[in-house]
Amino acid sequence: MKKISLITTGGTIASKEMSKGLLDSGALSGDELAALCQLPDGFDIKVIDLFRKPSMHINFDMMTEIKKAIEKELEDKSVTGVVVTHGTDSLEETAYFLDLTTNDSRPIVVTGSQRSPQEIGTDVYSNLRNSIFVAANELLHDVGVLVVFNERIYSARYVKKVHASNLQGFESFGYGYLGIIDNDVVSVYQKPIYHESYEVGGNKIPRVDIIKCYTGSDGLFIDAAVHSGAEGIVLEGVGRGQVTPYMLDSIQNALEKGIRIVMTTSAEEGKVYPAYGYLGSAHDLRSRGVILGEDYDSKKARIKLAVLLANGKRDIEQAFTL
Repeated sequence: MKKISLITTGGTIASKEMSKGLLDSGALSGDELAALCQLPDGFDIKVIDLFRKPSMHINFDMMTEIKKAIEKELEDKSVTGVVVTHGTDSLEETAYFLDLTTNDSRPIVVTGSQRSPQEIGTDVYSNLRNSIFVAANELLHDVGVLVVFNERIYSARYVKKVHASNLQGFESFGYGYLGIIDNDVVSVYQKPIYHESYEVGGNKIPRVDIIKCYTGSDGLFIDAAVHSGAEGIVLEGVGRGQVTPYMLDSIQNALEKGIRIVMTTSAEEGKVYPAYGYLGSAHDLRSRGVILGEDYDSKKARIKLAVLLANGKRDIEQAFTL
């Protein structure tokens, strides 16, 4: 019999109806959630009721607690895999944090739902059931943390929430999904060829802010991030990685204070690249010391930069090429 550890943290998947059609996100305990679902036979499922929170209440400290809970379960060599239930709004961030900070060959699967357990057409039961089958599948060893949603299997690095309410809430633009679950059968079509992980130990995960670029944007929010103690800043520029020239003085000031800055693009696909020579271009920014963030979106770049800083890794620019 395969042993699966089910760690619950709240979210819509564990919500109850309140008055006036509102939901109390994360109200259900892990045992209550498991009891509602027709979990598959042939599994020994242990429930760990860790949090009961909406996912936008999750922070780095709580992500670290989830990481520790996973590692504790995986100390038992008879455990086949781990499933984490989570709210969808920040699911992609927690999943990627876990991907970067855990290093075990066994599957770790993160899932959630777009609809509550009481709603018509809820995806709670299918997502949770499918996640258990994925966590038990040997084909998905050594691929890092996975996200299972709407019968599809995604890599944590590229998955993102793309719809506010539709059951097909997650996608990996440009990279696709790794496989599917159809009538309890897991089919795997592709796997990542490389998985990176970093030891953070008991180190505090530092503050890293995301600042979006738009026409006419200046250094106001960069200055605010510096003043608030950010150790890193992720710029979400446009196209190949451009910002306005009005941001440059603040960018330069932050770099001179030792703050690490990573440049990303708001485009759904494609990499940041030094294609132009004008002020505020990726080439100009790189010459000043800004790290080009390849094809990372701003949320994933923030998670990675924070983990790298906590790890103490010096060659952050090289790490972003992986």
